[in-house]
Formats: sequence, C-alpha cells, structure tokens
Amino acid sequence: MCIVLESVAMFRTALLFLCLASPTFAQEPVQPSGTISTAQDSLGDAAIDRRIEAIIAELDGYDGVSVDVREGIVTFSGEVVEAAAVPRLDEIAARVDGVVAIENDVTETTDVATRLDPVLERFQDRIGQFISYLPLLLIAILVGGLVMVAGFALARWERPWHSLAPNAFIAEIYRVVLRLVFVIAGVVVALDILNATAILTGLFGAAGIVGLAVGFAVRDTVENFIASIMLSLRQPFRPNDVVDIEGSIGSVIRLTSRATILLDPNGNHVRLPNAFVFKAKIINYTRNDERRFGFVLGIDPNDDLAEAKRIGLETLAGLEFVLTDPSPQVWVKDAGDSTVTVEFFAWLNQRQADFNAARGEALRVVMGALTSAGIGMPEPTYRLNLTGGALPVVDLPDSESRPEALVMSEADPAPPPEPLRAEEVAPDRTIERMVEDERRTEGDADLLSPAAPRE
Repeated sequence: MCIVLESVAMFRTALLFLCLASPTFAQEPVQPSGTISTAQDSLGDAAIDRRIEAIIAELDGYDGVSVDVREGIVTFSGEVVEAAAVPRLDEIAARVDGVVAIENDVTETTDVATRLDPVLERFQDRIGQFISYLPLLLIAILVGGLVMVAGFALARWERPWHSLAPNAFIAEIYRVVLRLVFVIAGVVVALDILNATAILTGLFGAAGIVGLAVGFAVRDTVENFIASIMLSLRQPFRPNDVVDIEGSIGSVIRLTSRATILLDPNGNHVRLPNAFVFKAKIINYTRNDERRFGFVLGIDPNDDLAEAKRIGLETLAGLEFVLTDPSPQVWVKDAGDSTVTVEFFAWLNQRQADFNAARGEALRVVMGALTSAGIGMPEPTYRLNLTGGALPVVDLPDSESRPEALVMSEADPAPPPEPLRAEEVAPDRTIERMVEDERRTEGDADLLSPAAPRE
C-alpha cells in the first residue's frame, strides 16, 4: 500500500513539472482585476460581445476567431495564422468594461493555404512600396553617383597632386585616398536622401571587422606597401648607385611599389622586397666620389720595415689615380711566426678610376717596388736560402752550344714595375649602360626621383 501511495505521489509531481514546462501553463492569460458587479444580464453580455467583435474585426489576422460572452465571461475560439496574435485577444478583452473572466481557446492554424495567403499579401505590399519608392531611389543613386564622378575627375587632375607629392607614387596614393573619400561621401549622401543613414553604423562596423581580418591576412603585403612609401620619401639611393644591401651588391635599376631591383656585377637581376630593404643595412658606395682601397702584404721580419713603409708610401703617391688628399697610409698591422703583416691604404675618385682595377694595379706596383728593393715577402712555408743574394738559374746541358755540365749563374735582376696610366684604370661603364638600357626599356614605374631630397 505504501509503495502504491509513493508511486501516485511521484506521478503527480512529474505531471506538475510537465504542466509547468508546457507553453499553456508557462504563460498565464491576462485576466480582469476589477470588482465583479452583482448586476449582469443578457444585454450587458451582448454589448460586450459586440464591442469585442467590432474591435477584432478591425484588426488583421482574426477573421477565423469567434467571441461568446456569458455572465461576463468571454470565450474566444477559432484559429489564427500567427501564434503571437493569441495573447493579444486576452489583452483586448481585459480592457473591456464588464468582463469578468477570459477563456482563450484560439489555436494556431496548420492549414497551408491559409498560412500562405498573408505571405503573398506581404509580398504584394512590399512590391508596391518598392515601386512607389523607386523614383526617390533613382534620385539618390544619381546624386551619389555624381559625387563619386566628381571625386574621380578631381583625382585625374595631375598638376596639383604632383606639386604636393614628393614623387609619383605618393601622388597616386593621394589620388586613391581622394577617390575613397568621395565614394564614401556619395554613399552617405544617397543614404541621407533615402533617410536610411542608420545603415551606416552597421556598414562601418562590418567594414571594421572585415578590415581587421584582412589586415591580419595580408600583413606582409601591407608592411611591404608601407615600406615602399617610406623608401620613396627617404630616397636612400638613386639609379645607378652601387649599393650593398645585407650582402646583395649591385647597381640600382629602380624602386617599384613592391621591390628594389639591382643589377649585380655579373649582369644578374636581384629583386629585394621593400620591407626587407627598409629594415636592412644599406652601404652606398656611390654616394661619395672619394673611396679608400687597401691591401695587405707580408714582409720578411729580417728586412727593414721602415724602408718597406717608405717605399709603399712613395709608390702609392706616385700613381696617377691615387689622391694626394687624403694621402696614402701604411702601417704595420701584425707580426706572425715567419712574416710581418703590413697594410697599405690609398684614396681614389670613383668617377675617374675603377675601384677594383685601381686596387689591383696598386697592389702589383707596390709588390714590384718592394721586390726590386730587395724586401722579401715570405710565404708561410719552408724555403732554402742560398748565399749570394738572388736565387741562381740552372742551365741544363744539351747540343745547342750549352755547357755539358750544370753551371751556376746569377739571375738577371727584375725590371722595376711600370705603373699604368690613369686612363688605363678608368671606370668600366658596362654596368651603368646596362642599367640605363633597363630603365629605358622596362615599363614599371620608378619611385626614385632626382628632384626628391636624399636621406
């Protein structure tokens, strides 16, 4: 018996939870809260009935609803298309004087034809609204388009932008910004004519989110674009300048909106992204006309180092392509087991002499002068030294009137080296001509401008 009573109690509890969870019990109907009158007759019920029916007859969606009033109790029955229309009946009836209670038995219809009729009516209404709205829409589009066209026409006017911008690339950026401003202005004017400026808030919010996502996706491209702008403003080099950009050596051909193009000494094109160039260490060899060259020679520790320095200075000063101001310099750098390292430096004008050719010629002449003066330049190897100074020459016996046995004779002294004339070490203009040809034939826009200030 106890088990049966417990089962009944659990069933009642579960039923109560289901009832509370159902929509019918979750939303209590609106009931009148006034004092119930003791006088009520059929005339009063009929008046309430007529009043409520007249009200719902003027509202859309209540054609299938009927009203019955008895003793002040209003009973609704029938079907409606939208579920939201059911509780409105309770609100209407509760406001009518004389209503004691409300019974709402109205349900949402499931008939397909009945539910589609309001949809078709709404579509017809919206088409009619669009047709009546079309002239205003065309005027808004026309005015907004005129604003945009004015902006594009102003952007095509080249004279003011070239005078304001330091180069053509910055001038083009000014034009793009101007076009964008006029496009936004045209959209705002069109929406204002349509009285739909509230849409701008959503558009700007969506544009901000999209812009943030695109910014992360094309971060490298944006960085490279900004670097192009900064390089075009800074102008760290000019066409045909010989530069070293983090180990990439070559003559500058052009600076584009994406990359810096070099022509290396072997005639190869080197394309470096502008983001890399902007952050890299740049050595510009062409910026100054004067450039110092140097080389290192090993001197025998037994020889006179002061004499070697004097000979090196006199020899460098006697070369036509070596500048007297700044003057050549020679000093002892280091001492090893079998040699003393001496450094030789001199300056030349890069416009008048080729750097590599001049350095090689200076090295040859100085080595010859030191050798002629009897100053040895030992190698880090073992060597057999014979008495008598210079090494002998060995003649082999043969039938052409040569001695029949080995004969030792002194070697002929080496002639003093003849230095090349200045015109013989003139700069090689091959790379410069190739760069000029590239600049004439290629169609890419160059951001380097001779009139722009250099960094």
